[in-house]
Amino acid sequence: MRDGTPLTGDFGQRLRHLRTRAGLSQEALSHAAGVSVRALADMERGRTRGPQRRTVQVLAEALGLDDAEAADLEKSAAVGRPRPRTADGPAAPGTLALPRDIKDFTARGPALAGLLELARDPGPDRPGVSVVAGQPGLGKTAFAVHAAHRLAPHFPDGQFALDLHGMDPEPTTPRDALARLLGALGIADAAIPAGTDDRAGLWRSMTGDRRMLLLLDNAVDESQVGPLLPGAGPALTIVTSRHSLAGLESVHRTDLALLRREEAVELLTRIIGPERVRAEAQAARDLADLCGHLPLAVRIAGQRLLSRPHERLSKLVARLAAEGRRLDGLQAGSLRVRAAFALSYRQLPTDTRTFLRRAALAAGADFSPETGALLAGLSYDDAVACAEELTDAGLLQSDAGAERYRFHDLLRLYAAEQVAIEDGPEIRDAALDRTTRWMLRRATAAALHFDVEHEGSPPGGAYDGDPDPAGAPAGREEARAWLEAERAQWLAALRRAHDTGRHQQVLDAAQAMHWFSDLNQHWEQWVEVFQRSADSARLLGSRRDEAIHLNYLAWSYNMCVHDPHSALTSADAALAAARDCGDGLQEGWALGYGAGALHRQGLVPEAQARLRAGADCLASQKSAQARLAELTILNSLGTLLRQAGQPVEALETHRRSERICRAGIPGRTDELIALYHAVARQQIGNDLAALERWSEAEPPLRQALAAFETAQMPAWAGPARLDLGHVLSAMGHPEARATLLAARDDLTGLRSPRQAEAAAALSALDGATTAR
Repeated sequence: MRDGTPLTGDFGQRLRHLRTRAGLSQEALSHAAGVSVRALADMERGRTRGPQRRTVQVLAEALGLDDAEAADLEKSAAVGRPRPRTADGPAAPGTLALPRDIKDFTARGPALAGLLELARDPGPDRPGVSVVAGQPGLGKTAFAVHAAHRLAPHFPDGQFALDLHGMDPEPTTPRDALARLLGALGIADAAIPAGTDDRAGLWRSMTGDRRMLLLLDNAVDESQVGPLLPGAGPALTIVTSRHSLAGLESVHRTDLALLRREEAVELLTRIIGPERVRAEAQAARDLADLCGHLPLAVRIAGQRLLSRPHERLSKLVARLAAEGRRLDGLQAGSLRVRAAFALSYRQLPTDTRTFLRRAALAAGADFSPETGALLAGLSYDDAVACAEELTDAGLLQSDAGAERYRFHDLLRLYAAEQVAIEDGPEIRDAALDRTTRWMLRRATAAALHFDVEHEGSPPGGAYDGDPDPAGAPAGREEARAWLEAERAQWLAALRRAHDTGRHQQVLDAAQAMHWFSDLNQHWEQWVEVFQRSADSARLLGSRRDEAIHLNYLAWSYNMCVHDPHSALTSADAALAAARDCGDGLQEGWALGYGAGALHRQGLVPEAQARLRAGADCLASQKSAQARLAELTILNSLGTLLRQAGQPVEALETHRRSERICRAGIPGRTDELIALYHAVARQQIGNDLAALERWSEAEPPLRQALAAFETAQMPAWAGPARLDLGHVLSAMGHPEARATLLAARDDLTGLRSPRQAEAAAALSALDGATTAR
C-alpha cells in the first residue's frame, strides 16, 4: 500500500491506522460514514472483527480510499466473518438476510429519525426494541425493511430478518424461530438445544455483545416475540405487528400514521412517474383521497396505473368514486386491499367480528361503544372489550380524549361488505331498527333537559322515557355533550324512523329538540330535522302538528341556513295550517317567521305589516305560550322599526317587551324569562345606540351579553358582543378592540352573516387609531 500498511492483519488495527492517517477523530469518521461512535470503537478494539460488506464500503468512502485500499480493507474484514457451512461445519451466516429495499419508499421521515437516534446512541437507558404496529395497509413491513437498510452501517455484526407469519393459521413458534436465528449465527443443527428456554438462553448469550440488527416481521403476540429478543447489549430489534404488543415492556414505539395527501401523491409520482401526475394533478390528488391516504391502497393504484401506461388517472378515479366498486378497483396482481383486511378479520373471535362489521352501519365519522353495542346486539361492557381488542389489532382508531372509535374509510367499506355477506338484509335491518328506537328515545330524553314548556315530557305522543335511565345524561351539561357527540347517530335514527313510518317518534323527538335547537342555531341539520317532522305531521293527518313543525322549519331556514325564500314558503304553509285548525298561537308564530323572511328579502313594509298582525293576534291569546311568542314578535318589530330609521318607536316597542318580562309570566321559570329579558335589553341598547345615547346603551348590552354567556348560548352571545363592540368603539372605550375581535371570531365560528360586519368594524377602528 501507498503508506506501507500491510495487506493482511487485524481489521481493527487497519481501520485505526487509516483513520489516523486521514486525520479524523472517531466522532468525525462517525459523522462522515453514518456509523455510530460506539460501533467504530468496537471495531478498533477488536470486539467487532468482521463487519458487514456495506459497513466497510461506507467507511472506505468516508476515509477517501482508492479501489485497491478499499479492497484490502474488505479482505481484512472478511477474515473475521463466520465461515459458510460445510458438511460437518457451522451454519452459513446471512441465511436470514434483509429483504430487498423498496426504491420508491416515501415519507416516514420522523419515524426513521427516531430509529436512527436509537442506533446512534444505544446506551444502557435506551430501549433495544422498537415496535412498529398499526392497521393493515400502513406499510409496516416496507418501513421496517427500509429502516433496516438505512441502519445497517450502525450494526457491523450483521442484519437478520425473520418473518414470524403472525397472520397465518399457524404462526411460527418461538422454538422454530430460535432454531433459524441460531443457525444464522453459525450454530450447527446438532448443537442447537432441544428446548425453547435453552435455545433462548443460547441466543441471548451469543448476541449479548454483538452490534447486530434483528427484524422480526409480522409478529402475532408478545409470547411469540419475547424469547427472540437479544439480551442487554448493543443489538437493536425491530418488531412489526398488526397488534399493539402492549405487553412488551421498555420498548420504543414507532407509530405510523396515514400518509398526508401530499405524501400520498408523492408515492404515486414515484411509482408512475412525474409526467403522468403533472398532466392530471387534480386527479392524482383525488386518487390519493379515494385511497384514504393508506400506503397499500396508493401503491396498488400506482401499480395498476404503471401496468397500463396509456390509462388516464381520471378513469381510475371515476371507478373508485363508486363506493360499491372501490375495493374491487384497489387490486393489482396479487396486491389486494380486501385481502389485507381479510387476514386480520378472519383471526378475530366471533363477537369481535360481529362488532366490527356491524359498527360499519353507524352514522358519522366515529361511533361510541354504546352504538356498537346496539348494532351488534352485545352488552355495553362486551362492546367496550371488543372495541379495545380491535384497537389493539389496528382495525379501529380510538379517540384521544373520548371513548369513541373510528374506521379507516376503506376498512369501513370492507366491514360493510361482511354485513351483506354474513348477516343479510333481515339481520341488518333489525340491528338498525333496534339502534334507531334506542337512539331516538335517548335523544328525546336528552333534549327535554332544555324544554322549558313541558317539564321533561313532550305534549302527548307515544314517548316513554329514556331507554336506560341509569346511564342517561344527568343535567343539561351531560345532555348537551351527548347530543353533540351523537349528532350524526340520532339524526340518522330520525331519518330511518321517518322513512320506515314511525312518524309519532319523529314528532316527539323533533318537538323535544325545539328549545335545544335555539342554543345551536349554527347547526344546518335543523332544516332536515324539522322538514322530516313537518312531513311526519302531514302523514299523521294532524294540521296542528303540521303548523307547529312548519313554523320550526321556517325558523331553521331563516336562522340556520339563511334562506329567506324557503323560510317564507314554510311560514305561509304554517299560516294556512294554523288557520285551518284555528290555532291562534301558531298563526301568530307563522306571521312572525314570515315577517323575518320578508325582511331578509328587503321587503320591509310587508314585514312590518306581518309583525303588527302577529302581535295583535297573540295579544288576544291568554296562554303563557302566547306571551312568549308576543315577546319575540315585539322584539322583532322593534328591531325592524329601528332599521327603518324609526329608533324612537323601536325603543318604545322594546320597552313594552321589557315590561312584560318584568311582570313575569305564570307557569314560566325565572330562567326562561331572564333570556327573553336579555333579548329585550340587547335591542334597547341598540335603540339607544341608534339615538347616539352611547353611555345609556352600554349597560343593557353588557347585561344581555352576560345573560347569554351564562345560559351558554353562543349563537346569541356573538351578535350581542358585536353590538356592544360598536357602542364601545363609538365611545372610544379601551375595551372596544378586544370586544370586536372576540365578536369577529365568535361570528366566524358560527358562520353568521354578521362576521363581515364585525371585520369591517374592527378594520374601521384600527384605521381610526392609526390616523390619530
